[in-house]
Amino acid sequence: MPILALLTLVVMVIALIDAITRRDDQVKHMPKFVWVFFIVLLPLIGSILWFTIGREYEQRTAPLTFGDPRRWQKQPDPSPAPAPRDARTTEQQIADLEREMHLADLEEQVRRRRAEGGA
Repeated sequence: MPILALLTLVVMVIALIDAITRRDDQVKHMPKFVWVFFIVLLPLIGSILWFTIGREYEQRTAPLTFGDPRRWQKQPDPSPAPAPRDARTTEQQIADLEREMHLADLEEQVRRRRAEGGA
């Protein structure tokens, strides 16, 4: 019986260390502090559930050796950067558009006058 208790303790400590050191985006189904509480409250069941459904496992294409420096580097976030938002109000955007339209009209008048005067 002491071996089972020791094994449960070791699994619980490993699960706690793994749960605490995971980034929040690598934890599934519940917040990290809930998993930690669950592992402490029910050591064997909580630890088994943590390793089966609670953590996100990384998909690696090529196995890395222990000494490979890529093993310890964080992977870049594959999600695209959010598009920059236009901080102008709707009224400012409409005013800018009206200015552009006015400038386009003036440029058209200049082209027309040059064409009439040069012909």
